[in-house]
Amino acid sequence: MSKKSKLAFVTFLTFVRFPLVLLFFVGAIVYNIKESSSLWLFFLIFAALVSSALTDLLDGYYARKFKVVTQFGSHVDPLMDKFFYLASLPLLIFLSAKNGMQSPDHSVAYATALLVLTLFFLARDQWVTFLRSIGSLYNVSGKANWSGKLRTAINFPMICVVYYCEEAPSSIQFLPVEIAYGLVGITIILTVISLFVYNKQYWPYLKKAACVDMIEE
Repeated sequence: MSKKSKLAFVTFLTFVRFPLVLLFFVGAIVYNIKESSSLWLFFLIFAALVSSALTDLLDGYYARKFKVVTQFGSHVDPLMDKFFYLASLPLLIFLSAKNGMQSPDHSVAYATALLVLTLFFLARDQWVTFLRSIGSLYNVSGKANWSGKLRTAINFPMICVVYYCEEAPSSIQFLPVEIAYGLVGITIILTVISLFVYNKQYWPYLKKAACVDMIEE
């Protein structure tokens, strides 16, 4: 396989995340509104979600293995991640709120935690994108640091587990909902840590950018 083919394969793995998560999003809505949803439809939807999550692991793995890591890829990958989060997190809030209305045992605090997580999560991603744009002025690499990679490594499984706990038919439901609670809590903590690490990393460049603007004025 030529280097160009390897790069094309890695790029495909990165971009396919979007149609897969879009398939999950549409399928999850259809599954939710159907009065008698079939088991095969749930597995199809869940497989789309898991496949979309796996592409984040695979594109990075093969990019390093084939030695085709590019600046383009390091910026496109977080963009595809944002599409994944925008499609999945609001849907999880909807499902947890709906199930909370249908079952008194379903925790309202859990749905609230998902809502807080989504707002904080997406706001953090926008802020990090801003920091990377400032860093690019000084030729700073846009690659994720260890905190971002750790956060992503937990986020994708967390979303898959939460969806399974919310929507899996009772006949195949084997995950206790406490696992979902714990993963949501861990994700919130990792988001705080990641925000602190990125701010520390880019703070010198923020100060530089502010000083240059003041001098030019």
